Amino acid sequence: MFCFLAQQVMGDLSFRLRCFAYMQTRKKSLVIGPLTFKISFLNHPLNIMTRQLISAFVASLALLGAAHAQTTLLNASYDVAREFYKDYNAAFAAHYKKTTGKDVKIDQAHGGSSQQARAVNDGLDADVVTMNTTTDVDFLASTGVVAKDWAKRFPNNASPTTSTMLFLTRNGNPKNIKDWDDLIKPGIKVIVVNPKTGGNGRMAYLAAWGYVRKKGGTEAEAAEFVRKLYQNVPILAKGGRDATTVFLQRNIGDVLITFESEVVSVDREFGEGKVDAIHPSISIVSENPVAVVERTVNKKGTADLAKAYLDYLYSDEAQEIAAKHALRPRNAAILKKYSKTFQPIQLFTVNEVFGSFAEAQKVHFNDGGQFDKIYTLK
Repeated sequence: MFCFLAQQVMGDLSFRLRCFAYMQTRKKSLVIGPLTFKISFLNHPLNIMTRQLISAFVASLALLGAAHAQTTLLNASYDVAREFYKDYNAAFAAHYKKTTGKDVKIDQAHGGSSQQARAVNDGLDADVVTMNTTTDVDFLASTGVVAKDWAKRFPNNASPTTSTMLFLTRNGNPKNIKDWDDLIKPGIKVIVVNPKTGGNGRMAYLAAWGYVRKKGGTEAEAAEFVRKLYQNVPILAKGGRDATTVFLQRNIGDVLITFESEVVSVDREFGEGKVDAIHPSISIVSENPVAVVERTVNKKGTADLAKAYLDYLYSDEAQEIAAKHALRPRNAAILKKYSKTFQPIQLFTVNEVFGSFAEAQKVHFNDGGQFDKIYTLK
């Protein structure tokens, strides 16, 4: 006679199989993949059939353990995307179960986009990254964490959605803020994310700079405009959700510059009527890039699952969910369907005004760049 005991050890699946026979005890260990089986025999030789049965049992448990390891995915994402991904994850899990018969659990890690990129680079075992600026993914590509050609691995420069920057004011817009020019008026307090720590902040900065340039202003005029804007910033938030907290919970500032999608999150969390959404005359296209973290999926064996997760962001179901969270879908028909949400704005791309995101990063946000010069003058 023999019995089997299964035990979980230190977070990994570890099974101990004890087989009892009649005489002297001797121990062996069998390791298959992530599973370790310790087999104890009494001093009675097991026959071949029994050994085969045990081997088959051990192998089947190993397969179950491997399957378990492959059904958990970690998505490292930017701060204000948490509500969208909460809904998307549920939709993807249902789709994955229906098409593969397998269950999948999606874990989320949120923070300022650049903070998240650094965390992943420093060892956070995310299977995928879903960011709000390409520079953060480019950084991970430069260190070999994601593929060099990550932007070609999925459609639309690996950006299944876009957004833009707008203003949130107190209910009723008491300071009568209508456009970017109103943000540099004396006495206006502007809440914005630090462009050094979050993509939200970088896009706000570039949108303000591009506003001047698109109206025919020079680089010097754009620099002066942005300098005046940051003189009106009493505090730099760490990330998009932190900026919302500063504005609404700490009640600091007259206006918050943030992503269009944050309007939906504010209404859900704080109740409708707390803020007015003001769409400026000109703003920037903000792509939301995604990538597979090659370092992690190669280690965990989750490459196919990670790709399926990001592929499904382009599905009609996912694009609908994005639109409901005020993320601009790539699907033109769905974008048109939600035209009341996405008001017409004159939009420009980073490439139009700054050449490329890499160039904008170097000129404006690297140490000693334009932002450092502007903000130290405050």
